Amino acid sequence: MAKWTPQHEAPEPLEGPVVPTIIGGTILWFALFLVQLPFYGWFDDHGHAWWVWTCLAGGGLGLIGVWYVRKRDAAIRSSRGAGAGAPAGPNGG
Repeated sequence: MAKWTPQHEAPEPLEGPVVPTIIGGTILWFALFLVQLPFYGWFDDHGHAWWVWTCLAGGGLGLIGVWYVRKRDAAIRSSRGAGAGAPAGPNGG
């Protein structure tokens, strides 16, 4: 089988308000967990207790995501700051 090679360059990654987006999603997962918690008995009786625990897991993974994207943004900012005095490309521009 022949190795696949791209025919064009990959587009630049989309950048946006990543940290607020992850924080919003994390808050949503925790809110869903708290809303479902009083009804845990009903969920358990109907075999849907995993819904409650999925929301808790989503909130926990969201906390890891918040930590990760904050570190990533800090690394991007420091990289841009450190490279400000250096030439941008092989021809200096």
